[in-house]
Amino acid sequence: MVRINQTTTVTEFLFTGFPQFEDGSLLFFIPLFVIYIFIVIGNLTVFFAVKMDTRLHNPMYNFISIFSFLEIWYTTATIPKMLSNLISRQRTISMIGCLLQMYFFHSLGNSEGILLTTMAIDRYIAICNPLRYPTIMTPRLCAQLSAGSCIFGFLVLLPEIAWISTLPFCGPNQIYQIFCDFEPVLRLACTDTSMILIEDVIHAVAMIFSVLIIALSYIRIITVILRIPSVEGRQKAFSTCAAHLGVFLMFYGSVSLMYLRFSATFPPILDTAIALMFAVLAPFFNPIIYSFRNKDMKIAIKKLFCPKKTVNLSSDQR
Repeated sequence: MVRINQTTTVTEFLFTGFPQFEDGSLLFFIPLFVIYIFIVIGNLTVFFAVKMDTRLHNPMYNFISIFSFLEIWYTTATIPKMLSNLISRQRTISMIGCLLQMYFFHSLGNSEGILLTTMAIDRYIAICNPLRYPTIMTPRLCAQLSAGSCIFGFLVLLPEIAWISTLPFCGPNQIYQIFCDFEPVLRLACTDTSMILIEDVIHAVAMIFSVLIIALSYIRIITVILRIPSVEGRQKAFSTCAAHLGVFLMFYGSVSLMYLRFSATFPPILDTAIALMFAVLAPFFNPIIYSFRNKDMKIAIKKLFCPKKTVNLSSDQR
């Protein structure tokens, strides 16, 4: 902290989200480090498997590859700092570092949320309007939707971060969380914090709107799938949507627990658990869901790591 004219100005924040881990930080550092490495390698594998296999060059897998790429940076915005905090006695972050962490973490999260909505609409068109799907989801539109998701996700938060950067912070500097987030940071501002409620409402409306679009799309999809006469056809249709539905439930379920509670308060240990759920565990399970639940993806991954063996198997099958 810096004292100017008898007023203390906060220049850095102190994380207190791991108070119960003081004596055994290394025990939490090792599994978190392993999870982070798995997230990076797993999502890179999915990304390159889609890019290298021409059979997967279609809108659905293109969205999956971009989502996996975003997941790498989404976790990189927070986990490396968590790891350094676990092995460091000085668990601090500068004001600028905190603002940047909030911006990139939430911008990437917004981009992923928009992309999940786009993926749900893509599956809706593919299953409910299969004859028109190739003419609607053209490669050009697919690229525009992918780029638009990322651009909008990053632009929408700029005014919010700019506003927070102008707030005075002159009191306590302890953030009761494991990374910088809007609510715990805004509560430290030495000014009227009624904007927190408006902030919560804006986030809630955006999330509820996205959830409604995705939910309505999948309700319609399931209705159409149940009308398919053959059991094999129903199973194939369900298999293409099961992974997306699983990722959607995991992503929005954990995010809703964190941000759709308004004035409700949870014990610190529960807050930490929820934060870990959507910041660490959801990205950890995504590559598992996409690789193990999808036959084409499993073949593409085997082809990526064992190209000669895959080619021999393909030729034998022919």
